Amino acid sequence: MQGLLDFLKGIGAARFGAMIAVTAALIGFFAFVIMRVTTPQMTTLFTDLNVEDSSSIIKDLERQGIQFELRNEGSIIMVPKDKVTRLRMKLAEGGMPKGGGIGYEVFDKSDALGTTSFVQNINHLRALEGELARTIRAIDRIQAARVHLVLPERPLFSREAPEPSASIVVRVRGSLEAQQIRAIRHLVASAVNGLKPQRVSIVDESGQLLADGAASDPEQAVGDERRTAFEKRMRKQVEDIVSSVVGSGRARVQLSADFDFNKITQTSDKFDPEGRVLRSSQTREESSLTADNNGQVTVNNELPGNSSGGTAVAARDQSKKTEETNNYEISRTTKTEVTEAGRVNRISVAVLVDGIYSKNDKGDLVYQDRTKEQLDRIATLVRSAIGFDQKRGDQVEVVNLRFADAPSTAPIAEPSGFLGMLQFTKDDVMYFVELGVMMLLGLVVMFIVIRPLVKRILASDEVAALTSALSAPALTDESASASGGGHALVTSGNATASAIDVATVQGQVHAQSVHRVGELAERNPNETVAIIRQWLSEPAK
Repeated sequence: MQGLLDFLKGIGAARFGAMIAVTAALIGFFAFVIMRVTTPQMTTLFTDLNVEDSSSIIKDLERQGIQFELRNEGSIIMVPKDKVTRLRMKLAEGGMPKGGGIGYEVFDKSDALGTTSFVQNINHLRALEGELARTIRAIDRIQAARVHLVLPERPLFSREAPEPSASIVVRVRGSLEAQQIRAIRHLVASAVNGLKPQRVSIVDESGQLLADGAASDPEQAVGDERRTAFEKRMRKQVEDIVSSVVGSGRARVQLSADFDFNKITQTSDKFDPEGRVLRSSQTREESSLTADNNGQVTVNNELPGNSSGGTAVAARDQSKKTEETNNYEISRTTKTEVTEAGRVNRISVAVLVDGIYSKNDKGDLVYQDRTKEQLDRIATLVRSAIGFDQKRGDQVEVVNLRFADAPSTAPIAEPSGFLGMLQFTKDDVMYFVELGVMMLLGLVVMFIVIRPLVKRILASDEVAALTSALSAPALTDESASASGGGHALVTSGNATASAIDVATVQGQVHAQSVHRVGELAERNPNETVAIIRQWLSEPAK
């Protein structure tokens, strides 16, 4: 203990305090590094949770003793990455998260024995609304949804029942397409008995009406969707073919299609006079013979085969009549043409392309307009892509103008090589970077803080040994004078050995001191020169 106290006194209060501060800082630093390295990597368990679901999940995690983190005011829960799959299956087994609505599980814990029909109907309506909201949330871009159903009952003594209706409020990321809105309406209408798609209203979180519940013409709505889909498809085709020539993002295409949604039915009869077919033929012949009897009418003359020998034959009047009737069937062609709605009357395309950018001798980008030949070739490609028909009145305009923003010269580097082969995620890369930074800081602390501290402590030990060695000869001489002559030879031998050891230690300390002075002079040459000048200016003592 006395040696420890002497050592601490030799160090000094300031130096001892510095050592304590450095030790505490090192312990804190390495404790932080160890805790950060040993902390498990956190990943997302669920996102977009409401307050009820988040509270239920947190209670279950606390009961299991699993570490978790809350972000975005509790809507995002983070858990260790190695436990996320098991936790999701475990929570799904317990019916969590419920999605902020009550579904058909409302009947699991209800007692139907003492429940009235009114309560049962209300629970059925709540369950149906909750299940529809969950189904709608499964659609892409939809974050949350609420469904309100109106299922009126037929009044007494009434033959007609009121039609049901529905209203839906959705919170979306970005915007919904017309096809998605139509799909939501048909989804809800198919799930509710007697509900028509035209009776479903859809509103977004900003209050914008996406679909009204009025009984609008469904054919007109289908026609608008058809025109929109046609314009989008043709615009994409034109952009793809033009961008492959002028570069990605260096072309803007606007396409407008004029549709005719009128349904036309035409019926025509065509008769061919050359194509005659005999249907029926009728022939009638009449002949008559009249004799001149001078006006005498007798029975003998009227008898057939009457011939009077020797009697002169009187003059006769003979007539013959032939009548023929032919009925012909004329060829007839009946043609019925039905032209469905949705014919393209005209297509108009406007294409804006950027010019050519090249670098000059100074490395600056220089703009250059495209030639007329290049624009004509682009226009030819556009005409072929849209099925250009001059008789229909189609128009194609290709204009070259300089864009406001110049193209970026630095391409975005995609992950490839070693990272692409191992398919590291962003979290893995950040974790490795964090470990590397901590290791680098540990090495810096070792070489800059700990190593000089150890050298200083060792130097203090050498100085203490030198001090004890210098005091050893005086003690030896006093003991020699007080003791007898029998011990004189042994004492002189020990004194000689001690003197040799002291000389050796003094030489090492002197050499180390000279070396340290030389290092200080090399590191601080200006201060060294100033100290020497001060020594030279001082008067000799």
